[in-house]
Amino acid sequence: MKTPSHTVTGAVSMSGLYHKHSDTAQLTRSIIVPFYNEEACVVGVLEEIRKAQPAAEIIAVDDGSTDQTWQRINTVAGVTGLRLLENRGQSAAMYAGLIHASGEVCVLMDGDGQNDPADIEALISKLAHADIVCGYRATRKDTWSRRVASRIANAIRRLFLEDGVRDTGCSLKAFPRPCVELLVPFNGLHRYLPAIFKKAGLKIAEVPVNHRARSQGISKYTNWNRAIRGIYDLIGVAWLLNRKIRFPKTELRANAKH
Repeated sequence: MKTPSHTVTGAVSMSGLYHKHSDTAQLTRSIIVPFYNEEACVVGVLEEIRKAQPAAEIIAVDDGSTDQTWQRINTVAGVTGLRLLENRGQSAAMYAGLIHASGEVCVLMDGDGQNDPADIEALISKLAHADIVCGYRATRKDTWSRRVASRIANAIRRLFLEDGVRDTGCSLKAFPRPCVELLVPFNGLHRYLPAIFKKAGLKIAEVPVNHRARSQGISKYTNWNRAIRGIYDLIGVAWLLNRKIRFPKTELRANAKH
C-alpha cells in the first residue's frame, strides 16, 4: 500500500506569498499603531488613518499610558483598542498588536503623527513584487542632531547586519501576516524587522514616504538613550541572527497502514 506523504511549508515558503496577487488593493489589512502618553494627538492620528483606510482593521495599542490616551482611543469609532496594563515599550506594543491582527497584510506605523497614512497604499501595492516593504523618510522633519545620529546608527547597523535598508527607524512597514511567526519578541524588535526578515530569506523593497514634523506631544527618546540601546541591541540581534535556525521545507511521511 502506498504510504501518503505531503510537504509541510516552513518559514522560507513565505517568500513570494503575494507576488502573484493581481490586485493587492483587495488584500485585507491590519494597521497597528502603538501609543504611549499621546493624549494630545491620538484622536487625530486615528481619525486620519480611518479616513485614508476606511476598510482596514485599525489596532490602537496603548502601551501602559499614564495620561488619557486609552480613554481617547475609546472615543474613535471603527478602531480596535488594545491596552497593556504596564508600560513595556514600543516593541512590546507593536508585537501585541501583530498577534491580534486578522488582516492578510500587517502595516506598522507610529502614533506620533509623523507618519502619513496616505503612504500605506503604496507600501501594500509593492507587495506584488516583494515580501516585505519598508518606508524610508526621503525628507526628514527632525532636528539636525537627530538626523545625524540616525545616519550614523543606520550605517553601523547595515555594516553589522547587512539588512539592506537605508532607514530602519521609519516605522512604516507592510508585510504578510504569516511573517509574524518569524518574530521573537524582545525590546528593540521594531528596529530590526528588516534584518530578521532578510535572514529568513524574504525579499525586501523600499518605498519613499512622507515624514512630518511632530505637531503635538513630545518624543519619548533622546539621541543618547537611542545610541546606548542601539549598541546593546545590535550585539544581541547579531547573535540571534547568527544562531537562529532557518527551517527548510520538510516532508512528513505518515505511518504505513498494512
